[in-house]
Amino acid sequence: MRIGEIAALAGVTPRTVRHYHHLGLFPEPERLPNGYRDYGLQHAVALARIRRLTELGLGLAEVRDVLADDAGRELAEVLRELDDDLARQQDAIAERRIRLGHLIEQAREGRLPSEGPVSPELAGLLGALTPSDSPMAAKDRAHLSLLDTIVEPEQRDRLFAALRPLAEDPETALRVQQLYERLDALSDADVDDPRIGPLGDELAASMPDELLDLMRGVPKETDSAFGEAFLADFAPAQAAAVRRMLTVLTARAEELR
Repeated sequence: MRIGEIAALAGVTPRTVRHYHHLGLFPEPERLPNGYRDYGLQHAVALARIRRLTELGLGLAEVRDVLADDAGRELAEVLRELDDDLARQQDAIAERRIRLGHLIEQAREGRLPSEGPVSPELAGLLGALTPSDSPMAAKDRAHLSLLDTIVEPEQRDRLFAALRPLAEDPETALRVQQLYERLDALSDADVDDPRIGPLGDELAASMPDELLDLMRGVPKETDSAFGEAFLADFAPAQAAAVRRMLTVLTARAEELR
């Protein structure tokens, strides 16, 4: 049989057969005097087995190990590992469907945040925040959605759970809104603006002590790459106020140890 014929018989493409030859997965037969490969029935049997193994989800390296073990012990072990992996995937898919269900429900009720999709914990926090036209409030929501992705899930969930009561307290929510507006007012200010220091101190004061420990898992200004990008997202005077806040919070965290 020619390569096209054996490929059609096994239900693969000639390119796939050549790839298997290149990987050493499927030995090449001897060539005829005219230069064509001459495949026999046993080649078709081996090629069909490779196809069955790959259809189970085995990688080509695993297939090579299976084919090298004539006693079948490797195949049994690989199949058990594959089954375990499929069980993990099934659990992950189930969790994703639960999350998608929450998002679909939020969308149906008009509660899906513009930053979505986000975790249920952040969705709850964003839903509790007072609506605001402040550009700084929008920026803060965007930063929270970033943390939702880059912070370890357990730390992230504790952080958002700790922030939510602050969003739900009317007095605190009003104070936060006023801080947003003061930051907005610094959008065109110089870095030596006298409002920067007091605002940075008040931003730090608005952060409860119980949140300082939770923030240890969050990238900070001292993490240079993230810190530079974080501060660069603000206007210069705003960045100076945020830097002041971080400095004060770092000192407070040291005092609490």
